[in-house]
Amino acid sequence: MQNRSFITDDEIDKALDYLRDNARDAAQAKAERIYVEEYRKVIKATLMKEHAQMSAVLQEREAYADPRYLQHLEAIRQAVQIDEQHRFMRGAADAKIEAW
Repeated sequence: MQNRSFITDDEIDKALDYLRDNARDAAQAKAERIYVEEYRKVIKATLMKEHAQMSAVLQEREAYADPRYLQHLEAIRQAVQIDEQHRFMRGAADAKIEAW
């Protein structure tokens, strides 16, 4: 006899509640991720502009080595982590509902 586990109605209610209650935070996390990823270009351009007397290659090197750029990379890391956490949790809730 095969041991089958069943998903209860209560578990489905909790999954649906999670999706509903976290939709705004998940959307905000996605928006923040996109913003910081795109804003990276603004920071790079600004930093390169500070070294306008150099060649483009050297401007880029200086921009990538600047602590402000590195600080922004950390912001990107955090935004991606939060967005991915929401994505995985939504996926888990969706999978449970689908299996039900």
